[in-house]
Amino acid sequence: MAGVQVAEPIIRKIYFLRGHKVMLDKDLAELYGVNTKVFNQAVKRNSTRFPSDFMFQINDFELESVRSQFVTLEKDKFEHFRYNPYAFTENGISMLSSVLNSETAIQVNISILRLFNQMRHVMFENKELILQLTDIEKNVVDHDHKIEILFRYIQQFLEEKTEVKPYESIGFKQKYQTKE
Repeated sequence: MAGVQVAEPIIRKIYFLRGHKVMLDKDLAELYGVNTKVFNQAVKRNSTRFPSDFMFQINDFELESVRSQFVTLEKDKFEHFRYNPYAFTENGISMLSSVLNSETAIQVNISILRLFNQMRHVMFENKELILQLTDIEKNVVDHDHKIEILFRYIQQFLEEKTEVKPYESIGFKQKYQTKE
C-alpha cells in the first residue's frame, strides 16, 4: 500500500497530450526539488538529448486541456506562466536521468519510470476492457449524432407551415362524359 501513496503524487502530474502520457517541466522540477528555471536550463544545455518525441512545448489549446484533465488542480496552478510549459514523454523523462545527476533526481526517475511501466502493464492486462470501452464510446458518439439529426428533422417539421388542404370525399366517383 505504501507504493500507492508514493505513486499518487506522481499520477496526479501525468497528463495525456498528443497521444502520449506526459509530465510538465514545472511538476518534474518540483519532484526533483529544483527551480523550474534551473531545470529547463539543464535541459536546454543538453537539447540534443530531447528530440520532439521526448519533449515538446505545449500550445495554448493543450494548456487548457491540461487544466481540464484533473478537476482537483489548484485554480491558479497554470495561470502564471511566462511561457507555455514543456511536456516530457516517458522517453524524455528517462533521458532526464543523464542530465540531472543528483541522488534525488535518480530516485525520482526510478519511481516515475516504474509507475509508467505499471500503467502500461495495467493497460495490457485490461486491453479487452479498454477495447470494449472504446467501442462503447464510438457507439455513443454515433448515437449522439443520430439523435441530433432526428431532433433537427423534428424541428424542421414543426417549423414548416403546412397548408391545410380541403378534404375530398371518400368513395367511388364516377366521371361522366358528355357527348358533343
